[in-house]
Amino acid sequence: MTMFFHEEAQPVLEIMFTPTEIEELFSLVNEPLSPESGSQELNRVVRSTHERKLRRMQSNRDSARRSRWRKKRHLENLTNQANRLRMENRELKNRLCLTMHQNLLLSLENERLRSESVTLMATLSNLYQILATMISQQ
Repeated sequence: MTMFFHEEAQPVLEIMFTPTEIEELFSLVNEPLSPESGSQELNRVVRSTHERKLRRMQSNRDSARRSRWRKKRHLENLTNQANRLRMENRELKNRLCLTMHQNLLLSLENERLRSESVTLMATLSNLYQILATMISQQ
């Protein structure tokens, strides 16, 4: 408990103050005041300090509310991004599967064409032999 005295050593007001509030009060009470004006000034200072404390508390609440809102928006953005990336991943997997299927079909077609090419080359070789035999018999 802190007791403040006027210059004439009369108690002005007895209140619990924090060290910061005491410093504020001392800085405001540099000039000698009459007992009546000192009491009014001290009440004004106490109200002013209380109002500043209330404003600071409200400011802290607003700041916390904004912080929660930013965190919520950030989480929503991350969730949306994760969903978008999952969809993109699914589309890429589907495209890969389709490409692999097309590759398999083309490999089978390529193998069929190679086999047909070997057969045609053999047939052509036989035809050349027959033609060569016919020319040599004439």
